[in-house]
Amino acid sequence: MRKPEIDHILMKMLESNVNISDLILTVDKPFQVEASGILIGVELEPSFEKLTPFQTEIFAMNLINQDQRLLEMLIKEGSCDLSYELPGVARFRVNIFSQRGHYSIVLRKLETQIPTFTELSLPESYVRIAAEKNGIVLVTGATGSGKTTSLAAVINEINEKNSLHIITLEDPIEYTHNQKKATINQRELGKDFDTFANGLRAALRQAPKVILVGEMRDRESVEIALNASETGHLVLSTLHTIDAGQTINRILGMFSVNEENQIRTRLSDSLRWIICQRLLPKVGGGRVAAFEALGTSLRVKEIILHGESEGKTFSDIIQQGKAFGMITFDSCIVDLYANGLILEETARTYATNRSSVGRGIDAIKSSRGEKTTDLSRLEVDNMYGKVKDTPWR
Repeated sequence: MRKPEIDHILMKMLESNVNISDLILTVDKPFQVEASGILIGVELEPSFEKLTPFQTEIFAMNLINQDQRLLEMLIKEGSCDLSYELPGVARFRVNIFSQRGHYSIVLRKLETQIPTFTELSLPESYVRIAAEKNGIVLVTGATGSGKTTSLAAVINEINEKNSLHIITLEDPIEYTHNQKKATINQRELGKDFDTFANGLRAALRQAPKVILVGEMRDRESVEIALNASETGHLVLSTLHTIDAGQTINRILGMFSVNEENQIRTRLSDSLRWIICQRLLPKVGGGRVAAFEALGTSLRVKEIILHGESEGKTFSDIIQQGKAFGMITFDSCIVDLYANGLILEETARTYATNRSSVGRGIDAIKSSRGEKTTDLSRLEVDNMYGKVKDTPWR
C-alpha cells in the first residue's frame, strides 16, 4: 500500500457521506467515518470487511512518512500526532495509537475556511474576547467539541481588525490563517518547537501581542502563560474540562499545596474568560454547540482566591452575569430548544440542572399553547364533592 493508494482510500472515505468529522481505521473493523456523530462503515472496491494488523500498520507508516521523531514517540509513548494533507481536497489532524499490540488511526478532518462568529453562532462573550488586550482566556470542553474552531474564529476576528503580531503554537496546525491586518506566525509542535513550554518561552522573545497555545498540558506551560499575561500579552488556550469550576481546579492541581495561594492570586489577576463548550445532536442531523461563559469580575476574583462556598459559586455568578456576556449551559440549551435546533429529550439529557431546564421548556411550551405534562387530572379532583361508598355502610 503506497501513498497514491492511501490518498485514493482517504478520498473515497470523504466522498462516502456528508458531515464527516473523522476517518477511523481499527483492526477487525472496516474503514469507518464518523458523520453527524455516528460511525458508518465505508464500502470500497476491493472490499475491506475487516482490516488486518498489517494493513493498519502499513497505513500508519505511510502517514508517518519516515519521520524519526514520530516513530520514536509512537514506540515509547504508544501514540503520536501529526498532520496530513490531500492536496487541494482536505487536511487532517492524525492520531496513531497502539491498542492490544496493533495500530489504530483516527484522522480528524480540518476545515479549510475559517468560520466567522456569525457562522458558528458563537455567544457575545467571544466578541468580547477578541477585544481583550491582555490576560488569559481558556476555552474548554471534551475532545472534538469545537474548541480549536472557536479560537480560530477569535484569531481571525483579531486578524481582520487589528494590526499586531500573533504567534500560534499548535499540535498540529489545523487552520491556516492568511496575512491580513495582523502579522501571524503559526508554529507546529515537532516541526518548529519541541514542547509547548519551550515554544511559549521563545514566544516571549518574539514580540507578539497575542499568543495562542494549542493546549495547557503541564505546570510549566501554565506558569509561562501566566508570566506572559502578566507582561501585557493576551494568551488564548484550551483545557479538557467540562465547566469553569473544574477548569480552575485543574490548573491549581498542577501546582503543589505550598504554591496554591500564589497561583490563586496570579490567576485571579490574569484570568479574563473561561468558555466551556459541548456539542449536542441537532434536529435534522449534525450537531450544535452549547456554551457556558464566565467573565472576570470582583466576585469571580474573590472565588478564585478563596474557593467556592455556599451561595458563592461560579454557577451563581454566571446566572447573574447575563448583562456582562456570561451564559449558563442550561440557559443556552433552553434557547436552542426554543429555536427548534434540539429536541426536548436532548435538552433534558444534556442539562446541568434538569429541573431548571425543565421549567424553561415548560414556559416555552406554555407560550406556544402546548401541553406541559402528559398527566391527566388527578383522581382526587374527579371525586371531589362526591360521596364515596364505604364497606361498613
